[in-house]
Amino acid sequence: MLAASTLLILATLAGYALLCALRPFAVCRKCSGTGLRDARRAMKLCRRCRGTRYRLRTGRRLTNHVRRLHTEGTRTRPTTDKEHLPWQ
Repeated sequence: MLAASTLLILATLAGYALLCALRPFAVCRKCSGTGLRDARRAMKLCRRCRGTRYRLRTGRRLTNHVRRLHTEGTRTRPTTDKEHLPWQ
């Protein structure tokens, strides 16, 4: 029973990760994809999507953040300003 529920959760997460990879943008929930908000007789751009009608999915936002952290934390070229120790 526990193994089946674990497999179901892993399959759901894998499906969501695949969805975020293939379609990173979703329709804005605030304006329902119109890009406009009715603010008491005055049509204004939606503040959440800034009028683009789409928003970045949460999973894709998390993926981008983790990728950026890895890129910024990885040394891209070797440092040559350090002293060489005798055993190196």
